[in-house]
Amino acid sequence: MTSNTDLAEADSVSFVLDDLKKLQSSENLTETEKEEVRKAAMTLLEKMAPTNGNEQKTYVEPISPVVVQEPVSKSPTNFQPFSSRVVLTTYPNQMGIDPIPMNWGAKTALERGPIIVSRGSSTMKFRNSIGAHGGSYCIYRALAVAGGDLSPHHVPDFTNTHPSYKFGPNPQWFDPKKIVSLDPWGHLVVENFSDLIQKGVDIRPTIAVTKANLKMSEIDEAIKLKRLVVDNDIVTSDGNVRVVKAAVEPVWHLKGVAERFNTTESLLRRALFEDTGGMYPELITRPDMKTFLPPIGGLTVYIFGDANKISDPETKLTVRVHDECNGSDVFGSDICTCRPYLIYGIEESIKQAQAGGVGLIIYFRKEGRALGEVTKYLVYNARKRQDGGDTAATYFKRTECIAGVKDMRFQALMPDVLHWLGITKIDRFVSMSNMKYEAVVGSGITIQERIDLPDELIPDDSMVEIKAKIADGYFSSGTKPSESELVSTKGRNWN
Repeated sequence: MTSNTDLAEADSVSFVLDDLKKLQSSENLTETEKEEVRKAAMTLLEKMAPTNGNEQKTYVEPISPVVVQEPVSKSPTNFQPFSSRVVLTTYPNQMGIDPIPMNWGAKTALERGPIIVSRGSSTMKFRNSIGAHGGSYCIYRALAVAGGDLSPHHVPDFTNTHPSYKFGPNPQWFDPKKIVSLDPWGHLVVENFSDLIQKGVDIRPTIAVTKANLKMSEIDEAIKLKRLVVDNDIVTSDGNVRVVKAAVEPVWHLKGVAERFNTTESLLRRALFEDTGGMYPELITRPDMKTFLPPIGGLTVYIFGDANKISDPETKLTVRVHDECNGSDVFGSDICTCRPYLIYGIEESIKQAQAGGVGLIIYFRKEGRALGEVTKYLVYNARKRQDGGDTAATYFKRTECIAGVKDMRFQALMPDVLHWLGITKIDRFVSMSNMKYEAVVGSGITIQERIDLPDELIPDDSMVEIKAKIADGYFSSGTKPSESELVSTKGRNWN
């Protein structure tokens, strides 16, 4: 039965809501009247805030649009960027919370709806996604705000930032199961949601597309040795290689991601909540929010040749999907084949483009098989110090001892970017990885030919890696190494 107190509170809520609407729509209220309405709203919100058992009530700060027209480069050292009340989490149907609907897989950006993740005062009400923009770099933004270098209310000026090449829409964008780990409309945010942005809603691109020239010493050598030719179209006379490139930040549709890993959305949400130290309580409290911007690295797309042809199945396409390895890719460490394979993939992509096709490199931020660089170096130490030396026979065992698994890249989400590009067929797949091959083919993309790394490009110390991987299922045009060969294949000693 409803008590008189409940009825009185309901009447009070109705009264305050009516006055709040007047406050939003009328210029005739005096400042004193406005302040009285605000105080009444604050009191009611504190009373009505949801609780978790005996825990302290969660306060939701009333929302008033704040738009800063000019960038703030340096704030006073005594400035307070936030209110004194902390909003730890939100709940569905909570007062002041009205997320913009999202229809993942819709045929237009407007029907799908924008990705809104900001907790800013002008946007908090409309948030429909968990996490933060920028992937792992969101932490640096927090440092900039805390240090007074950046106003939390800064509004980006997106003038002239539109894509240098406009991808899509492609048919795969409209299949909610084909793309679950990125926003296919992420590069067209300003074009599609300019009205909302102008009204102060913080909506940001998660994909940026630009043009660039690549300059690499190995390409200069390939030109000198006549493996590559200067055509002044793809390769210029000074050895630069012209490309279209795109940076992509992850945007996860949680239901689709869970399905890729054969688990439930609720278990995925719990695992993400626990293994991020509880950073994102809305993974638990907001089941109505279906998208998550995780604090991880994204990927970069490099296209060689005419980007307009990349989705044309009649055009020859060479593809290398590469997972980041800073030690080899950047600094040339010879304990693995990463840089040689990357350069080989680039060279093959250039050749394909010069032959009238398209070359494609996808560079994922999955350092150390997504185990991280610290774990990777610990594994290096264990491999080099173990009894019997660093052998192909124990290559994966050392990783499993430290990390618990031999590889956390999984590749289940990897094909999404290929579907974003509209690809249905790959003529030459420059990869030996069985996991990558199975993920691509399993997603419905045909692969005509697999290209392994030529023996002459394999560094001596990485023979341990390559033979262990071939024995574990990697593609090779040669023979699979025997058990005795795995034992006898050893890396260099430190001494």
